[in-house]
Amino acid sequence: MSHAARPLSSVLRRAALALLPAVLAACGGSGGSDDGGALDCSVRSRQVWLRDYMADWYFWYQLSPRPDPAGYTTVQSYFDALLYTGTSADFPADRWSYDDSTEDFNRFWGEGRTMGYGLSVAGLEVDGQPDRPLYVRAVEAGSDAAAQGVVRGDEIVSINGISAASLISDGSFSVLTANAVGDTLALVLRRDGATRNVSVKATEYALTPVPVTTTLTTTGGRKLGYVVVKDMISQVNTPLAQAFASFAAAGVNDVVLDLRYNGGGLVSVGTTVASYVAGAAKSGQTYARLLYNDRHQDQNESFKFQSPASAAGVSRVFVLVGPRTCSASEQVINGLRGVGIDVVAIGDTTCGKPVGFLPQDDGCGSVYSVVNFESVNARNEGRYFDGFAPTCAVAEDFTRALGGAGEPLLAAAATYADTGGCPASATARVQSLRRGGWHAPEPDERRGMIGR
Repeated sequence: MSHAARPLSSVLRRAALALLPAVLAACGGSGGSDDGGALDCSVRSRQVWLRDYMADWYFWYQLSPRPDPAGYTTVQSYFDALLYTGTSADFPADRWSYDDSTEDFNRFWGEGRTMGYGLSVAGLEVDGQPDRPLYVRAVEAGSDAAAQGVVRGDEIVSINGISAASLISDGSFSVLTANAVGDTLALVLRRDGATRNVSVKATEYALTPVPVTTTLTTTGGRKLGYVVVKDMISQVNTPLAQAFASFAAAGVNDVVLDLRYNGGGLVSVGTTVASYVAGAAKSGQTYARLLYNDRHQDQNESFKFQSPASAAGVSRVFVLVGPRTCSASEQVINGLRGVGIDVVAIGDTTCGKPVGFLPQDDGCGSVYSVVNFESVNARNEGRYFDGFAPTCAVAEDFTRALGGAGEPLLAAAATYADTGGCPASATARVQSLRRGGWHAPEPDERRGMIGR
């Protein structure tokens, strides 16, 4: 069925409405019965609800364990025990299903807001290498970190008295996860040889899903339209439309779509992003098909390319990628390739998540995002569990601003636009890049392919 015509069963209706707090409240909150929630909020009732839900809607229900809940004292431990463990050669173990609080889930995916300090570090790139510098890789514009002057490229000396080397050796950056509004982070930062102390408070703030948009002219005279899309949330629509309107006004020859830090989100938003690239010529063609387990084939659906105003309508697009390019952002690459768009991927191998969720509220304060479907493109291509390898392998330089002069991934796109090939430096860097593969989500990192 097409996305526009999709009916919802009572269980799926509850799952879909978990994205909208006001509507979710109208569904009955902690009631539980025919709409899919737990009968009550005792540990045993929630465990039984999880078991029954996953036995019906889990993509790997035929392959997953189904232990007796009596052997588990918490809901979390039982949830972990229900996950598919990789017993089939066709699929790796489920490393994607997770739970979140209803409050946090709705705030992020529904309202486009979050709570935290607002900075992310490049910990993945220095994993196991405590002698290397640890850099701030991104700062949320609406956060207190931004207000206190923290910027990409600041070197972390210490966080809350813990040295950068110790943080890297430990392999955990959970210190960057705030527990409540008002929590404080004590940073010692270094830039240009000078250190400074910065105190950052946890606040609730609006996300900036399109933080950077610019146009630039290459050495060869081609005009590039560059846009960073960080979150596939509905709040992306207005700034994305503005970005492509500016590209149209500037008469750009090529589009550079920066998805290096995009962990995914709503499939409908990814469809819109891809449609701005593909343009009217691909309107109505299949962007993605979501395929459910054999119990729910009637829920299989297709998302179609649209024809938004000011769409670029290019036959080739540069997509900047890395290990944090995941889920619905990988779906953009797959969807564009499925209709014949030449996607030139620049950076590092993507995370490898061709499966997605219809998040389900248990009525007891938690939302469960379990794998419900796999995604394929118009050519029936999917199952890219090893991620997408880059066309041009290029390492990041975190001291360079996104969209700025000399930023290596954007510079490589400009070179390719002029010459039709990767820069010579890309070949030399291939061996220095990390191998593609799964890594645990970093603090405040969200990964999702939500079937809406």
